[in-house]
Order: sequence, then C-alpha cells, then structure tokens
Amino acid sequence: MAGRLTNWAGNLVFSASEVVRPGSVGELAGVVGRERSVRVLGSGHSFNDVADSEGVLVSVAGLPEVVDVDSAAGVVKVAAGMRYAEVARRLDEKGLSLHNMASLPHISVAGSVATGTHGSGDGNGSLATAVVEVEMVTAEGDVVTIRRGEHEAFDGAVVALGALGVVTSLTLEVGPSFQVRQQVFEGLPFEALDDHFDAIMSGAYSVSLFTQWHGDTVGQIWMKRRDGDPDVPEDGVFGAAPATEPRHPIPGVSAEHCTQQLGVPGPWHERLPHFRPGFTPSAGEELQTEFLLPRSRILPALHALRAIQDRIAPVLQISEIRTMTADDLWLSPSQGRDTVGVHFTWIKDTEAVIPVVSLIDDHLGPYDARPHWGKVFTTSAETLRSRYEHWDDFHGLMRHHDPSGKFANAYIRRLFGKD
Repeated sequence: MAGRLTNWAGNLVFSASEVVRPGSVGELAGVVGRERSVRVLGSGHSFNDVADSEGVLVSVAGLPEVVDVDSAAGVVKVAAGMRYAEVARRLDEKGLSLHNMASLPHISVAGSVATGTHGSGDGNGSLATAVVEVEMVTAEGDVVTIRRGEHEAFDGAVVALGALGVVTSLTLEVGPSFQVRQQVFEGLPFEALDDHFDAIMSGAYSVSLFTQWHGDTVGQIWMKRRDGDPDVPEDGVFGAAPATEPRHPIPGVSAEHCTQQLGVPGPWHERLPHFRPGFTPSAGEELQTEFLLPRSRILPALHALRAIQDRIAPVLQISEIRTMTADDLWLSPSQGRDTVGVHFTWIKDTEAVIPVVSLIDDHLGPYDARPHWGKVFTTSAETLRSRYEHWDDFHGLMRHHDPSGKFANAYIRRLFGKD
C-alpha cells in the first residue's frame, strides 16, 4: 500500500507499510496488540501527517456501524469511523440532533473530534464538546472506556491526536431535532467589524464570514437561524445586502454543491454544514490552514492579517471566520477561552503556500494563535507548549497510556519529543 494511499487533498502520500481494515473491535485489538507502530486513518481529510504511520495504518471505517441512542440519558453511541452526514441523518429520523456540524459533513466522527474540528456559533462549542465517553483500544490491545465526570484524564482523552489509542466509539450528547433557515448577505464593509463584530457573529445560531482578503469588504455573511429565531432585517446586515440567489463561498463558483439558502427552512443537518453530503466540494484541489484566536483579541488580529493581505490573496481561494465557545479539553484550540477561527483554503501549491502560512503565523503570534491540528501549519512545538496550559499534562497522559510510543509518529514526536 505504501506509495499509493494519499490523503483527501493528495498532498501527502502515506508511508505506512501496511493498511488494515478490521471488521470488529476484537480484530482491531489483535492488530494493535501485536504491532509495533500503529496510527489510525479517518476520512483522510487532514492536510498534514497527523495520521501517518511508519508501521501499520488502521482504518476504523470497517467496524460495524453503531448509532445507539439512549433517550433517557440524552446521548448516542457512535462508531468512530462513521461520517457525520450518516450519523446526523439517523439521529434526525429519531427526532434528535447534535449541537453543531462542521462545514463538511463528509468527515469522520472520531477524526474530527481528535483534531478539535468545529462548527460555528457564539453559543456552540467544538464538535468535541459533545463527547461524554471515549472507547478505545490501548497499546496492549485492551478495550477501555473513559467517561466524563468519572475519570480525571477525560479532558485529555478527547482531543488526543490519536496518541493515546485507537478510538472505536464515542458517546455524544444529543438534543431535540430543529429546523434551520440559511441566508447569505454580501458586501459587508471590513470597517463594520471594528464596531459590530459581536453583533454580527451573534446574529444567528451559526454565523460564518467569507473573505478573499483584498479590497475593503469582507465579502459574504452566512447566517443560519433556528426556526423561530428573530428574522434578519430585510435591508441587510450592517451594510451587507441579502443575496438574491444561492451562493458558493468562493465568488463565481456554482452553488450546486452548497446547502439550501434563501431562508428556506430545513433540518439542522441539511443547513448547518455549508456543503451537501452527496457532493465532493472541491475534489481535493486545495490546502487548508486555520488559526484559532482568543475572542478578546480578534480585532487587532484581523488588522494584522489585513496588513499582509497582498501576500495572502494570490495563493488563497477563500477564507472563513467563525466563532466557538470556550471548553476544558486539554488540547482543544478553544481550551480556556472563547475563540474565533480564521480559516484559509489555499490553492494546491505547497511551495507557494508554506511561506505565507509562516508569515501569518508570525503576524498572529502576538495574539496567542493556536493552529488547527489537522491542517497545514509551521508553529513550533516550543511555541505551542507556551499556548496550552495542559501541554505537559497531556504529555504525561500519553506516556501513561502509551509508554512504548506505539501510537507516536513523526507528527507526535515533533510536538512532544521522542520519549
């Protein structure tokens, strides 16, 4: 398999000597117990080597699909390799919902949680904040369960980068199903963010800003309102006018793959993502980076980006700005602070993109930016350690669960060293 398997974007060829797809947790435990080096492949939507392995690469997509609802407890147990689109559809059929979705519903549940992936909304935490229980296979091949409120290390075991074991299932909090209406507004002046950022981002259940970092306008506001929430003013939002037809985040690209807009109500899982599950948005012709910043420092950070927008724009397809609430998960980019994510979808040209990512890292460094774990970044391990108060706690947890480094790879060693 080596030399043939790539990630979704095609910018990484996995170096694994073998790829296995166990059909049961017992079979998976046997693989993990006997192998020297193991990493887990989710949906392949990471843009760096977080999932790569010098030994065996394990796909959990072959494990039996599980969507086991406990209505009395308000939770659902989900197989790790399932995609959010399928989980969400099944929950909605039962009158239930997750609190949020990422922009792409195609991604796997366990992979998204492990890297701190998120949706948007002033009152919404990342996808990982829904987790109440983690089931995983440890380095010895044992199956263990770590529960919120019962295990001191729970907050370190959720966003864990695959470094503690192979996650087989996650139990997530659920709520009642709800309807969402999505509207797009165009032409928001950048200067409106200085005076109205909080009002704009709190104007709906989920809000995204899209910009190409040129000129004096942000570009688009995507507002996703729960049915029953107040209507957005008919004349627009702080100078941005309502779109008269469906839009793609990238101006000029067809909106056929995007979720329903123009205020048409629909199920939560068909509106909270930006893209429909039946379509592949870009066929992987892109790279991605995201920096997550303290909400309290976002305005000077945005001005710092505007100061270098002439370097950003030539290699950019689109940039998205979203908000999420603080959490307690040790390696979550939102740990300890309400957060704003500034996401960059680049052209697929690593040589041209990396210097710009490094430049952005330098300019956002004074604002304590944390990179998304699954995307392209150049931030040093020393810098990251200074920005995570539980960095050493997680390192200790990793040594406890995996003393031999079975689940380590080049990515983990860059962050935490070789011990």
